[in-house]
Formats: sequence, structure tokens, C-alpha cells
Amino acid sequence: MKKLSNVLGLAIVLLFTAGLASTASAKDHTWKGWISDKMCGTKDASAAKVSCLKSCAKKGSPYVFVNAKTKKVYAIQNQDAVTDASLGHEVKLAGDINKDGSIQVASIHPMHKKMHLKM
Repeated sequence: MKKLSNVLGLAIVLLFTAGLASTASAKDHTWKGWISDKMCGTKDASAAKVSCLKSCAKKGSPYVFVNAKTKKVYAIQNQDAVTDASLGHEVKLAGDINKDGSIQVASIHPMHKKMHLKM
């Protein structure tokens, strides 16, 4: 009987640990960077190039995410997550990297610079 309770206790601990691991992996990652298009990549990753970016996107070039720190370009799996409000601004992107290296976007928020008024 004592052996059975030890085995059951171990099984419960293992199931609990597996549950925690799956919850941790479900958490979205966040990055700072720019929305660009596939054709231009890092070249259009700035506020000055927003009109070129919109033009290329209208011609069918899909949106990509350019990591501000590494300059790595990631395909965006769900193109509908990109809005006009996120173009031309540095953004904070939350999501998860798929097996193919693309990002499944959960949210994109522009990082507007705060204005400081001098008095």
C-alpha cells in the first residue's frame, strides 16, 4: 500500500510539473522593432520610409518584423495583425515564433515617444 501511494504521489508531481511547463511555453514573447515589408526588409524600417512601406504592401509585398536590437527580419504569419497605426513607429510586438521561423503575432503596440514640455 505504501508503494502504491509513493507511485501515485510521484505521478501527481510529474503531472503538475508538466502542466507548469506547458503554461510557461504558452506565454508570448515580446520584441521591440519596426514593421517593414518583405521586399525592403531593414531598408524601410523607419518612420521616414512609411510611404514606401505602404506602397510596397499594396503591391503585394507581405509585412515583416525587423528586430531593433538584432536587425533580424521575421515573416509575420498573421498579416491582419498589422494595422496602419503600427506603421512608421517603433513597436512592441508580442507573439510566438513558429517552427518555420515566422512570428504568430498576438499584439502590436506603437511605442510613441513621450513629449516633454519645457516651461
